[in-house]
Amino acid sequence: MKTSLFITSLILLNTLFYGCGSSPKEEWKLVWEDSFTQNGVLDTTVWSKISRGPSDWNNYMSSFDSCYEVKNSNLILYGIRNTTQCQDTAPYLTGGVYTKGKKTFTEGKLEIRAKLGAVTGAWPAIWMLPENAPWPTGGEIDIMEHLNFDTIVYQTTHSHYSHTLGIKDNPKNGATAVINPEDYNIYGVELYQDSLVFSVNRQHVFTYPRIETDQPGQFPFDRPFYLLIDMQLGGNWVGKVNPDELPVKMEVDWVRFYKKQ
Repeated sequence: MKTSLFITSLILLNTLFYGCGSSPKEEWKLVWEDSFTQNGVLDTTVWSKISRGPSDWNNYMSSFDSCYEVKNSNLILYGIRNTTQCQDTAPYLTGGVYTKGKKTFTEGKLEIRAKLGAVTGAWPAIWMLPENAPWPTGGEIDIMEHLNFDTIVYQTTHSHYSHTLGIKDNPKNGATAVINPEDYNIYGVELYQDSLVFSVNRQHVFTYPRIETDQPGQFPFDRPFYLLIDMQLGGNWVGKVNPDELPVKMEVDWVRFYKKQ
């Protein structure tokens, strides 16, 4: 009962804060942004290309130049068929960047404006991982995941509490939001010591609060997190890729981080 009252109160406060889905009433100060304005140049003081790994989300990651482009004030990440890299046995190559070891975010609002390409098996994502903690105990913040040709995106939190213990409804650890798949959309999360507040196009989607519980690992999100942006292909969740529909791309217009005034 105490937990339910806490969540209800938090939702009411959040409604007052957002004013029926409008932009936040509190003032935010922009403290950092990357608008990708230098054609052909990725700021390597902030971003690194994501290395390949064994998981569905990174098993096609590549540093191949054809997977990356900075053009017309956009960072463009591609998913392509592998037709030229003979030494690489992967059937597909994908581009992704992260700020790991270079820039972290805590206590503020992070927004990313991006346009998502769609093909069968496309799985673009914008998400966050902790700088110095293992998965899932350190937590994972999924600001945006998109599948295939969907007109919705997924926003989700993962932790020991929700993943290992399987507690996904107390509190609810994810939600979906409708997007215009043909255009740019703004994906956001506000990072607080006691909650995460997710939005799409500056409309509130859901809030994940810290609650009182005797179960471990419910809110590991009060620590520095780095940002990942990647164009993924295939996997157990999104399904098989149709190679005839490739290439596919995700265009990132800007990334911004704000602090409260």
